[in-house]
Amino acid sequence: MPTREAVILASRDLSIVPQLHARMADVDVAGFHADLPVLAEGLQYWCFVDWLLPDISGIEMCRRLRETKATRYAHITMILEEDDSETKRRALRSGADDYLIGPADAERLAARLHQYRRAHDPAPTAARLRSGDLQVDVAAVLARYKDQRVSLAPNEFKLLAHFLENPDRVFSRCSLIGILGKDDSSIDERTVDVWIGRLRRALKTQGVPDRLRTVRAMGYVFDNM
Repeated sequence: MPTREAVILASRDLSIVPQLHARMADVDVAGFHADLPVLAEGLQYWCFVDWLLPDISGIEMCRRLRETKATRYAHITMILEEDDSETKRRALRSGADDYLIGPADAERLAARLHQYRRAHDPAPTAARLRSGDLQVDVAAVLARYKDQRVSLAPNEFKLLAHFLENPDRVFSRCSLIGILGKDDSSIDERTVDVWIGRLRRALKTQGVPDRLRTVRAMGYVFDNM
């Protein structure tokens, strides 16, 4: 049975909510300014967060979403005020998975959602991947090391699954952007370095040996055991 989906929009302009719902009637849509509403668990959440909110920053809202059980593994997109490389990196370091240069409207958000949903569909092959004590269940979106869960945000999970399925192959930053289903015309290639850094930290926290190797001027490779 497909996972029920919901969009939550933390924005200064909540007029987008009914407009977005009209374009995506099969997805629940909710909006708020500051305080997180009570969120049901077990849903696939897609979150869009304004860089600036009336009472708090988008970075703080992103932190709250990551600390809330229902949205801990949600896909979070930060809506930025300007196209600035350092701002993009700050958004990703705060826990966002992606960014969108504002202003955002219902049409642009719906287009992003369709893009994310296509990329989120699990591959029909290699549903379970393993490298030593590191295991990835693609269908369940679950990574484990020595039977202990490795907490990964959506981008990091997809990167890990891709590397495990394709060990000992170097992938350029541009190709990794495509693998994640992102629009490579709007994503700074150096953004990939932030995603890789987050993946490395998550694996290190769980005690996983670091086998992600940077290949200068080329990209990244996952060394097989």
